[in-house]
Amino acid sequence: MKMHRATLAALALTFAIFPFSQVHAQAYPARPIKLLVPLAAGSTADILSRTIGTELAMAMGQPVVVDNKPGAGGTIAMAELARATPDGYTIAFASQGTLVFNLSLYAKPGYDSLKDFSPILHVGGVSNVMVVPPDSAAKSPFDIIAAAKAKPGTMTFSSGGSGTSHHLSGVLFGQLTGTDLVHVPYKGAPQGILAVMSGEVNMGFFNTPTVINQIKDNKLKGLAVTSLTRSPLLPTMPTLDTSGVKGYEVNTWFGFIAPANTPPDVVSRLHTEIGKILAMPAIRDKLTSQGFELAPFTPPSGFTKIIREDLGKWPGIIKASGAKVD
Repeated sequence: MKMHRATLAALALTFAIFPFSQVHAQAYPARPIKLLVPLAAGSTADILSRTIGTELAMAMGQPVVVDNKPGAGGTIAMAELARATPDGYTIAFASQGTLVFNLSLYAKPGYDSLKDFSPILHVGGVSNVMVVPPDSAAKSPFDIIAAAKAKPGTMTFSSGGSGTSHHLSGVLFGQLTGTDLVHVPYKGAPQGILAVMSGEVNMGFFNTPTVINQIKDNKLKGLAVTSLTRSPLLPTMPTLDTSGVKGYEVNTWFGFIAPANTPPDVVSRLHTEIGKILAMPAIRDKLTSQGFELAPFTPPSGFTKIIREDLGKWPGIIKASGAKVD
């Protein structure tokens, strides 16, 4: 009995010094980690998430289960993350669209990007490509602008969903060129791309990794990239900035986040392991060859700074365009 009481006393002292949450965090991870992806399978976010998730599972010694939750511009996945227990067992792959664009596009997105999440790591970014059907008569953005102005309200562009970078790329294009474009959202990027390939819509703006093969196979015609500099994967393709749309720039960024109040040591562990993965030559080569521009390794606060700065830039652009989702 004395030993039993002594053992209980020792355990009580342990938990008094190290609360359950801290003891739990020290054993992290003890079960599979769910990785929410706010876009459809085959999208840029999905490609990156699965590539990194596979390596993360080996590094953490636990399965990393990718859970695609497309729809509503990614608000479904982000709202789920905001409600999740902050223990590191539910994290998400987030983008500029989900963390910035949605706060202006949706009256009630279901989350606050600065209050409801703990940034883990800024992964990098990717430019979009302005694409048209392979048999389109358009040879440059000038042709698109002329056609849109000749028949206002008839030029259509697809996207992988309202609030995505594909959607906002079209919004910014219309705003800077004074054209009235019609947005046609699809369930995901693959469906939106197919709509351009088939001629169901006139054009689209999609992430380089998701359309580069179709461009090379002449299943899509690329007119310009949305970054200020040319893509090393499409070196002969001009930028929109140098193609008559001065000042045009859309470079979508990505990163990993967790629910707010996730223990700092858990965030630190994830930050470190994902950083190591992105430093692997094989992973870097694989991602850069697909058009991803990897960011320098920075602390979570660096990702917070990017989110905060873009929340100061994009709302004005979105409001001026009149774009709304609900």
